[in-house]
Amino acid sequence: MAERQGHQRGAAGRAGGLDAVGRNAWDDESLEAATRAARDLQGLSPELTARVPQLLEAMRSVGTGLELHSTLDRICETAAELAHARYAAIGVVDESAEGGLLDFVTHGMPAEDARAIGRPPSGHRGLLGALIHDPAPVMLTDLTTDPRYAGFPAGHPPMRTFLGVPISVQGQIFGNLYLAEKHHGGEFNEYDLHMVRVLATEAGIAIGNARLYEAARQRERWIDGSVAVTTALLAGGDADDALTVVAEQARRLADSAAGAVLLPVGKDGADGLEVVAVASDDPSTSLGVIIGPDSPVVAALLAGEPVFIDDAATDPRLISRASERYGPTMLLPMRSGGRMLGALSMHRAQGRRPFSAAERALAAQFAAQAALALMMAEAQRDRERLAVYEDRDRIARDLHDLVIQRLFATGMMLESAQRRSVVPEVREGVGRAVDELDITIQEIRTAIFALQQEPAEAPSGLRVRVLREVNMASVPLGFTPSHRFLGAIDTLVGELTGKNLIAALREALSNAFRHAHASRIDVEVDATATLPDGRDAVQLTVSDDGVGIPEGGRRSGLRNLARRAESLGGASWFGPGLGEGGGGTSVVWEAPL
Repeated sequence: MAERQGHQRGAAGRAGGLDAVGRNAWDDESLEAATRAARDLQGLSPELTARVPQLLEAMRSVGTGLELHSTLDRICETAAELAHARYAAIGVVDESAEGGLLDFVTHGMPAEDARAIGRPPSGHRGLLGALIHDPAPVMLTDLTTDPRYAGFPAGHPPMRTFLGVPISVQGQIFGNLYLAEKHHGGEFNEYDLHMVRVLATEAGIAIGNARLYEAARQRERWIDGSVAVTTALLAGGDADDALTVVAEQARRLADSAAGAVLLPVGKDGADGLEVVAVASDDPSTSLGVIIGPDSPVVAALLAGEPVFIDDAATDPRLISRASERYGPTMLLPMRSGGRMLGALSMHRAQGRRPFSAAERALAAQFAAQAALALMMAEAQRDRERLAVYEDRDRIARDLHDLVIQRLFATGMMLESAQRRSVVPEVREGVGRAVDELDITIQEIRTAIFALQQEPAEAPSGLRVRVLREVNMASVPLGFTPSHRFLGAIDTLVGELTGKNLIAALREALSNAFRHAHASRIDVEVDATATLPDGRDAVQLTVSDDGVGIPEGGRRSGLRNLARRAESLGGASWFGPGLGEGGGGTSVVWEAPL
């Protein structure tokens, strides 16, 4: 409750600060506007004087509210009512070097006509473009006869009468207010021009206040987004999830249809940039896409330069097919400490307005903050990895210096006792115990080797694990079993089947050592086998030339092999071995890939 009250007091404080800014701006400009309006109203005709109350009400209506787009909508509606016009629009001038119109707000245009027209005017040509370059009032009885007229797009309703007035905010041109089609077929007159000019002055003040409020809210949203990204990256969770948070925040803050994070492929991005996280309605179409180094966009990003695009569908610099369904796009490098860590892309839908200069600046700051958070997260992971290294080294040293040495000493004591014993059964039992200790020492050494590997290293393939079991069995056997591989066992055999195959191999080699008294053992792993039902399978065969399986002997090990295979949908059996006349045993174990 206390936190909520504090948040409310903070919000109220911010709102109060914005209101104070708005009041100060209004006090300065409204006095000047009122002076100009009073001067303009002196000596007006009775018709214009009678419309002053309507003008004052319009000015009051325009000044209410602080949300920018709602303010623009209100100005259009109020201007249309004041001048008795069927259509009204405000074209917001783009302050960047490209010029033209950044936004276009309309009133009176039916939704079906707007859809038929498609993209709003760019402001680079025609009458609207001329008013941007020469912001002065224009009143026309037939705009189609004006030399600056460049025609209407398909689906545009016919218009004849026209009135255009510039809107200035704090001494700078914000845009133009356009009116068209006077009601009842009339024409705009000087009275309409006077009224609309006064309204445009008040509109400039209202827009200035709304822009201040919107800029403060926008900065607050981007700061909150940066905090969320930093928290996600430093939380120590899954890296992919953290990058997805970055993409989601970029999409939300930039009011985009999609946001994505790209990371370099190869050293310093030599192989391009890969899309590793996507926030959109259909992320699967872009996730994992690699944009090659031959792309001009990739070259610019790797050089640390931002890329801003008005229409991704038509810009030749974008060679990815995934960009064809988007419009305004910005791609920002994520650099920190002189390192290129990746890039951030934000895409708006086709027909949406381009990114403003303020949005570009805020997005660039967000990308820099995300890059810094990535660097901090990487340093944090390095510290954690170093701690793991140190712990693993300590465990490996303890195993080698303490455990193995004690086992080795125990083995020597048992061998000494074996030599002094005169009872054959005792000598045989002690010998088996010594052999088991040798196997245990080999397994511990294998574990030490694994501890000394990099934690990020890929796990050993099935082929390596099979060879490890064969080499470990050579100690108690006194010789190394031969081995043979058929097929790509590392890529074809699944993880679960591979684990069970290693366990079956270990069981079969142990049985051969304990009971077969063999002088030769062959191990074969065949990844090209087929089950009776036609499924692809892997088959393990362990053959020896030993004494074979005696009638009535214990077969618990064979039953374990069979149960392990059957649990996977396979089978296990035994047959003749490698000895003369089929002497010895061959154990076969197979399971689906």
